[in-house]
Amino acid sequence: MEEKLRILLCEDDENLGMLLREYLQAKGYNADLMADGESGYKAFLKGKYDICVLDIMMPKKDGFQLAQEIRTINSEVPVIFLTAKALKEDLFEGFKIGADDYITKPFSMEELVLRIDAIMRRVKGKKGKEITMYKIGDFTFDTQKQVLIIGDQVTKLTTKESELLSLLCAHVNEILERNFALKTIWIDDNYFNARSMDVYITKLRKHLKADPTIEIINIHGKGYKLIAPVADEQ
Repeated sequence: MEEKLRILLCEDDENLGMLLREYLQAKGYNADLMADGESGYKAFLKGKYDICVLDIMMPKKDGFQLAQEIRTINSEVPVIFLTAKALKEDLFEGFKIGADDYITKPFSMEELVLRIDAIMRRVKGKKGKEITMYKIGDFTFDTQKQVLIIGDQVTKLTTKESELLSLLCAHVNEILERNFALKTIWIDDNYFNARSMDVYITKLRKHLKADPTIEIINIHGKGYKLIAPVADEQ
């Protein structure tokens, strides 16, 4: 029998927190509820969680701080932020930390479950993919370890950077359609996710600039194209 998914839920609104926990448990997940960032951090140190759902506005430690501390212990665990205000600054702050998704309150519990399922499918899918190594130009990209290697320089990528670079590599020298990338990685091709994808493209360009034969270009109205000499062409 498949083990239940373990969710760390941090929400300081007691009523919402209890409702969410009950709903998630009714859906067959194991959900531990913490009322502030401090107890959320202690729970993460003790427990083995598959995914974290964190409210941003919390006492003692906000969701961003908690996510950063969780990431230093486990850089792979997916994080979904719950936010009461859809402020662009908040969204970018969260994506900089490497958030996997964002849900703005009020939201339906069903939507939260759909997002959790979609993220966990991606995580499983990533483990099951046959291609774990890509050679692009002078770089080697290890999709499982999420590292980019050139010479003796090793760059650790966030989950989002790694997923986006994997898609670009799978479509190397072809157009990667913007909507396809958004739906595959972010589930939803809304404005905020599209803006955050631009942020990640900029980050990847920085990571790849050590090899001048590689570039990621914008194809107006379509998406992106990773231009690189690939192994069979070298």
